[in-house]
Amino acid sequence: MPDATDQAFYDRADAHIELSNEQLKILENLGQVSASMMFGTTRFNAWASARNFKSGAEMAEAREAMLKYFCEQYRMMLEDNLDDHINNFSQYMTAPKPQ
Repeated sequence: MPDATDQAFYDRADAHIELSNEQLKILENLGQVSASMMFGTTRFNAWASARNFKSGAEMAEAREAMLKYFCEQYRMMLEDNLDDHINNFSQYMTAPKPQ
């Protein structure tokens, strides 16, 4: 993530993670909770993107550009977080699991 990202960005992300951790306490299925979070993110991003267009046809013209943007952003953020977990594996994985 860029260094210019403000703390509120991370606070919002942490709020989503906390909700998933709460769901994990009930469901106890990490894969299902993760899939739901990813689906919610994609649905929200599709809705947020649609707000920038006047018609479905106009949105369809930009579909590939939107896919490229969101896939690149997801990959960049995932790479950063994977690297963080690789570099801090012992610290992160010995911490107590969410309850």
